[in-house]
Amino acid sequence: MINWNNLDTIQAYQELSGITPVKLAEVMEGESGAERVKNYTVPMGAGLSYNYAAKQVDETVLAALAKLAVETQLVEKYEALYNGEMINTGEKRLVLHQLTRGQLGEAVVVEGVDKRTFYVEQQTKIAELAKKVHEGTLTNAAGEKFTTVVQIGIGGSDLGPRAMYLALENWAKANNTFKMEAKFISNVDPDDAAAVLDGIDVAHSLFILVSKSGTTLETLTNEAFVKDALKNAGLDASKHMIAVTSETSPLAKSDDYLAAFFMDDFIGGRFSSTSAVGGAVLSLAFGPDVFAQFLDGAAQEDELAKNPNLTEKPCHVRCIDRCL
Repeated sequence: MINWNNLDTIQAYQELSGITPVKLAEVMEGESGAERVKNYTVPMGAGLSYNYAAKQVDETVLAALAKLAVETQLVEKYEALYNGEMINTGEKRLVLHQLTRGQLGEAVVVEGVDKRTFYVEQQTKIAELAKKVHEGTLTNAAGEKFTTVVQIGIGGSDLGPRAMYLALENWAKANNTFKMEAKFISNVDPDDAAAVLDGIDVAHSLFILVSKSGTTLETLTNEAFVKDALKNAGLDASKHMIAVTSETSPLAKSDDYLAAFFMDDFIGGRFSSTSAVGGAVLSLAFGPDVFAQFLDGAAQEDELAKNPNLTEKPCHVRCIDRCL
């Protein structure tokens, strides 16, 4: 049985709180520092590795963290998460972002819908639209190809996809997978949106409105600003915009968009980058094959996290940042 307890009631947390932090300037010096860098490295998915030598930990701290993980049932809770149990106890929701990149455990069916199948269907639809845009079969009113994609969102609908785009942009250019330049509008200050719009050719731009509820005030405010810019340029906004939203939002079946791609309440904003929230902009910018590779890497990381040895799990070692 899984229990949910505040950290201040956990014995291992009390022990951890009482441990003297490591003095990094001392432990990172000389040969011992080099050995520390070597030893404090764990493998991640897709050939990457995570090094935590520059964190204030030593074997004592790691042992306390491992004990904390056992007492708080970290392994059991991870299993419950990917098998579709209600992990978000505050909002009483399932947590299913991992299903956007793979199936770790049992099928998760909600109201008769297999959620893994649902997310894959959205990815397929996004890939099909991206292909049409790149091939030039989906164009602007003048029959010309779109060259820029602009994401309109806020919080998790902006930060994750923006970071992923910036991380992959130069790689994509070097590997001939760069398809379209991407820009992002999130700030409610109209000067931010104006700066983005002034730097692009709106006639050759495709805009992605991201709002799970379809009622996010900041995002809708920026959408109105963009629609005015399109109208002033003599363009039909509905031919330049797509939506990423939920199936129950007012955006889902609106004629204001060329297409709509769906997510749901089981994917929180900060974890939404591997859903349609990141999939649409990244598939348009770099091609759906690159986004698929990104999902494969995330799936490998998810699989590694099933390892019961906590010091070999990079996603759990990173909890050091939050515990100290």
